[in-house]
Amino acid sequence: MLKKGSRGARSLRGSRMFSEDNSVHKFSRIKNTNLLDEDDEIYNTRNRQDQLLSNSNASSPYNDRSSSSPMDKSPWSSQTNVNVPFEDNDDNFSANVLMGSLVREEGHIYSLATSGDLLYTGSDSRNIRVWKNRKEFAGFKSNSGLVKAIVVSDERIFTGHQDGKIRVWKVSSRDPSVHKRVGTLPTMKDYIKNSMKISNYFEVKRHKNAVWFRHYDAISCLSLSEDKTFLYSSSWDKTFKVWRISNSRCIESVIAHDDSVNSIVTGFDGLVFTGSADGTVKVWRRELQGKGTKHFFSQTLLKQECAVTAVAVNPDTTVVYCGSSDGLVNFWERENHLSHGGVLRGHKLAVLCLITAGSLVFSGSADMGICVWRRMGMDHICLSLLTGHNGPVKCLAAERDDESAATERRWILYSGSLDKSVKMWRVSENSVPVAWKGCASGAPIAIPSSLPAAPSFEARNRVDGIQN
Repeated sequence: MLKKGSRGARSLRGSRMFSEDNSVHKFSRIKNTNLLDEDDEIYNTRNRQDQLLSNSNASSPYNDRSSSSPMDKSPWSSQTNVNVPFEDNDDNFSANVLMGSLVREEGHIYSLATSGDLLYTGSDSRNIRVWKNRKEFAGFKSNSGLVKAIVVSDERIFTGHQDGKIRVWKVSSRDPSVHKRVGTLPTMKDYIKNSMKISNYFEVKRHKNAVWFRHYDAISCLSLSEDKTFLYSSSWDKTFKVWRISNSRCIESVIAHDDSVNSIVTGFDGLVFTGSADGTVKVWRRELQGKGTKHFFSQTLLKQECAVTAVAVNPDTTVVYCGSSDGLVNFWERENHLSHGGVLRGHKLAVLCLITAGSLVFSGSADMGICVWRRMGMDHICLSLLTGHNGPVKCLAAERDDESAATERRWILYSGSLDKSVKMWRVSENSVPVAWKGCASGAPIAIPSSLPAAPSFEARNRVDGIQN
């Protein structure tokens, strides 16, 4: 769910910043804000048997009480044979395949994160589910605000919510399946201390003021700095904020765009990239100043009419990607001083999420498809068009496949959708590009004409009967 606000409110400009040390704009009115989450509830759901799987033969294996086989009740029992190599691939590398689906009748999937052997999923049911070895391992819940973003930093999990708050969770040392909420950003102590200063308020709209160190609208994205020292949060309130993880304090707030900030990602060389509903992608330079940090506007990479919906950075190849509501993916290269490298045309509708993994780029879209791109030199080719979701693909996460051969780089891709399911794919960087079917205007770039036409991914590996 992306918010495109009004362009008429021009009282906030990208050049204005608020920080821990330097607050501006004094107002006589102080807004009363309730920061407590007394209704937050933590619960454990280790190895629950109410998880559901969509498959081609039945709406749910758990609804079939006549089945006595444990495999029939496994949430991954309908996975395809992922060990069979693609027949037309002379190099004998794996084809890109759908391994299985997880379906929970509790809400649309808005966020995903991986950490070690754990997968975290967030939905508009306000639940965060934890999966381990393809089974539900634990769960925790906040009773306010759907889960828009999840990031994991060592033993702590940060979740960004629709209500504008960031909640901090920690795994119990006694029981790894138990997650306890240990705080909210900003902390109650900081809020009480700083809300007494009139200088900490600024005008967000006519006759409405807010403190600079707290988001007053939905959080859209979270990102960690390269050294995991800082947490970045972007919001529909047109700002991004910087939090020092060691003491949970907001040390800086930047009014970055003229409209909602839909995405933020930290990159190389101390740079931060933001994408907004105002149609721009901006670059910010981080500079350490004493014990704090300041971010300065560096340049605008893109300015267009349609909204920027997602931004991703490949730290290995130092390439920046952005997806837009027109279905295009633009990219820029550091080695050419962040000059525009080209456009990837693979979707019919808006791009909603982007991630990178190795030499691969994954783009999820409102057209319910996932394009798998591989960077080759200065170009990109489309390896696969992954289909199977019955709703827009809202979030993606990837991790290395430990079972891949030494000569093959393979990834496990997770995709979350508004069809309430999470799908698991196995994707190889060495797979042969598929024939161009079902995508928008264009064809894969630089595919050799000698390659055989592969059967469509949808025909080979789609799992039907997704539950809504």
